[in-house]
Amino acid sequence: MLIAAGVVLLLLIVGAVMALQRGLAAQGAAAREQRARIEAQALLSGAPMQAMLVRADRRIEMPPRVADLFGLVQPATDLDGLNAGHCGLSSLDAGRLTSDVIALQRSGRPFVRQVRPLGASRTVTLRGERAPLGMSSGDVVIWVNDASEEHAEVERLAGEEARIRAAYDSLTGLIEAAPLPMWYRGADLRLAMVNTAYVRAVEGSDAADVVGRGLELIEGSGQGGPLAGATSARDADRPQVRTLPATIGGARRTLQLHDVPLPSGGVAGFAIDIEELEQAQAREKRYADAQRAMLDRLSAGVAQFGRDRALVFCNQPFRRMFAMRSEWLSDRPEFDRILERMREANRLPEVRDFPGWKSERRDWFVRTDAETEETWHLPGGAYIRVVPQLLPDGSLLLIFEDRTEQVQLASARDTLLRVRTATFDNLFEALGVFAADGRLQLWNNRFRALWELEEEFLSGHPRVGSVAEKIAPKLRTPGRAKLITELVRSATTDRQQRGGRVALADGRHFEFAAVPLPDGNALFTMLDITDSRRAEQALRDRAAALEAADKVKTAFVANMSYELRTPLTSISGFAEMLQAGYAGKLPKQADSYVDAILESVGRLGLLIDDVLDLTQRDDAAPLARVDVDLAATVEAAAERLRSLAEQRRINLVVDTAVYAGSMIGDARRLQELVEHLLRHAFDAAGADGRVLLHVEGDTARVRIVVSDDGPGLDADAARHAFDRFGWHGADARGERPTDLGLPLAKQLAEAHGGSISLVSEVGAGSLVTVDIPRR
Repeated sequence: MLIAAGVVLLLLIVGAVMALQRGLAAQGAAAREQRARIEAQALLSGAPMQAMLVRADRRIEMPPRVADLFGLVQPATDLDGLNAGHCGLSSLDAGRLTSDVIALQRSGRPFVRQVRPLGASRTVTLRGERAPLGMSSGDVVIWVNDASEEHAEVERLAGEEARIRAAYDSLTGLIEAAPLPMWYRGADLRLAMVNTAYVRAVEGSDAADVVGRGLELIEGSGQGGPLAGATSARDADRPQVRTLPATIGGARRTLQLHDVPLPSGGVAGFAIDIEELEQAQAREKRYADAQRAMLDRLSAGVAQFGRDRALVFCNQPFRRMFAMRSEWLSDRPEFDRILERMREANRLPEVRDFPGWKSERRDWFVRTDAETEETWHLPGGAYIRVVPQLLPDGSLLLIFEDRTEQVQLASARDTLLRVRTATFDNLFEALGVFAADGRLQLWNNRFRALWELEEEFLSGHPRVGSVAEKIAPKLRTPGRAKLITELVRSATTDRQQRGGRVALADGRHFEFAAVPLPDGNALFTMLDITDSRRAEQALRDRAAALEAADKVKTAFVANMSYELRTPLTSISGFAEMLQAGYAGKLPKQADSYVDAILESVGRLGLLIDDVLDLTQRDDAAPLARVDVDLAATVEAAAERLRSLAEQRRINLVVDTAVYAGSMIGDARRLQELVEHLLRHAFDAAGADGRVLLHVEGDTARVRIVVSDDGPGLDADAARHAFDRFGWHGADARGERPTDLGLPLAKQLAEAHGGSISLVSEVGAGSLVTVDIPRR
């Protein structure tokens, strides 16, 4: 019994444990389901579309958010509660919604309705459908959505569509009514649309017939075919314009075809009939030719300039009047060039500011007044009346009328007025105007004061001879007074302008001139140039003194160089005798002294030769002009100094380019030039140095470059490196240079029409470049 009781107790415990586990599992499932329900309600309440449940008995289960969308203070409990007087839905919308719900309950057909709550500006969309399985068959679910923004966008798009459709209809009507043939081609360039004008032009029955048969307005193929312009417009992505003939209505017409690429890939086009325009242009050309033929018969000169200010037409009198050659005028010169050519031929008035005067005449192209005219007084005495006329097309017509005869007839009346206007009494120059008969007509105060002439004498209008007799005693050379008489007669009779200079007895100098005036008189002017004459004489005296000093210095250097050769030759001779043993065998140390003497004598001899070259270069024989092998000449110069380089342990490198070629010059002087450059480089490089001789060139010039790795020169020394006897400084080693290679090289380079330059840097060596033209 105890065992049975234990078994029973055990079974009870096991059952209790199992019951406890099931209870805990059910409790967990209930908690999870509660959380899921809460999450679903949260998602549903936050969804943009809310659900409203209508039961079979028309009772409503409405969430608070739906009531808020309908504008209700409290959620409605049935369909009749949707219309709450001043809030909710209107009676009309509420009745329609009720009808939709009843129809859905009976037929199961879903519905969609948009309503606008009373007093609200929003639009609410209602979507009704049967309740899902598991609910009553008469239940209806209505999904409520605030569609205010969507409705506004739909309304905007509807308005835009209506506007675009209206614009499209208007454009289509315009294209259809246009008198121009118009068409549209698809991406394959086949006709897709044509207007009525196009149909009439190709004599088709209607647009569909023309498009179906592909009737083209222009015949032909290839570059002149109908598709050439469309293809070019599509490929280049820009409009194309062509002018081609076409047959329309049995008549030959000239059409201007426009092909315009479209973003869709097609090409639109239209054609403009320009046959009348072409005929009008032809008529205008014939009229212009007739007008120019008439202008050619006029006695006045006529010139026409286009809108671009280029000469379009000029008649024969214009060519003769201004000495214009027909071959030059055929290039259609511009207005400014015409004026410049007139000035070169003395066919323009004499003006001081010609550019300003020309700029004023350039304004004729923009003036609108028709009263513009002026008279040109030419240097030869001719008078030209100029009438500019601006034409409607923007071109300028100039008429030149020779009025010399009319002016000459009127000159007797207004001679005194024009002369007085042309004479300035307050000028600094002394002025006197002599008539054609030699009598003094006008004078200024300066003229009277200069010659100290009495007013009574001048008022009698004396002849030029009498005036010359009066002023003769005041001249340094009284006989030169006759020159004034000759100048006045030359200006009045020969119409020639002459001048000269005269010195007065008091030391003053004057520059005088006799100028022919337009009225046949002569203007005699005198200008005081005493100060400028003194300055000029001072400069001449200074230049002469400097030239004399330079000649004395050159002669002294040359004489000294010749005088130095005699003792130098003696020293060299005795040193060579000592070296040869004529005075007996010398000690070893004495031999080194003799070698040093001979080396110094040789160096001094070279310096004397260089000095002589510098002083005698101006008197040297002219350069030979022969074909010189540049490579051979340079190699010869380097080979001649090879032993000197080895003696000084200098590494001499010669680099001659294969295209150095030849040049026209003096081979001996060119070799001397290279030797001078090498000697200068040897002195600069010093023992164990390196010198590079490089020669190159192109088709026009030859370049010789000599560089060394010596200590180099500072900026001041490099600036005076080519001075003759003018460099008293020192190089980077602190030594005073003794060779004259660079000045001599400069002389030889310039004698061949070339130039020489030096680039040097302290511690980096020097580089000398010589550029010589090949011919």
